[in-house]
Amino acid sequence: MKILAFAGSNSEVSINKKLVTFAASFFPDDNVEILDLNDFEMPIYKHERELENGIPQLAKDFASKIDGSDLILMSLAEHNSVYSAAFKNVFDWVSRIKDRKHFGDKPIFLMATAPGNGGGKNVIEVFLKRAPFSGANVIAYFSLPNFKERFEEGQGITDEEKKAEFHEKLAAVKAHFS
Repeated sequence: MKILAFAGSNSEVSINKKLVTFAASFFPDDNVEILDLNDFEMPIYKHERELENGIPQLAKDFASKIDGSDLILMSLAEHNSVYSAAFKNVFDWVSRIKDRKHFGDKPIFLMATAPGNGGGKNVIEVFLKRAPFSGANVIAYFSLPNFKERFEEGQGITDEEKKAEFHEKLAAVKAHFS
C-alpha cells in the first residue's frame, strides 16, 4: 500500500509532523512517503495570479502525490482555531486544478495535536465539515492535547488513555483495507 503522510504545518519543529511521523511508523510493510509542506511553498493564492501565471507546478506535484496514494495520514496544525496558512495555501491551489476533488476521494486518517488542552479539536472540526466537499474520506480522526506532556520522541504517545484511543483509531484505519 502507498501511504502519503504530512503535517499541515510549515514549522521546522512541528509537533504535528512528529505525530504524523509516529503514526506512519505503524505501517512498516507499506511504502510510506512523508512530505514537508515547506517543499510545496507557493505564492499566496490570488485569482489574478492564477489568471496571469496558471497553477504552480508545485500544486500539481502535491495533487499527484495524493493521486498516487492509497491512504493519507494527515496531522493539521491549528492556528487561531483553523488550518495553518501554509496548509490552506496548498489546499487553495490544489482546489484550482480542473476536474478534481482536492483529496481525490482518498481515505484519510486525520490527526491534530497542540500544546494546550484543545489538542487541535477546532481544526479537526473545521476539516470534517469541509471534507465531503473536498473528496476527503475521513476514516478516523484523533486529537492529542497537551503534546509536551503526552508525547516523547522515541516513545510516542505516553498517556495511556490517549495511546489506547490512538491504537483503536489506527486499527479502524487498517481494518478499512482488510
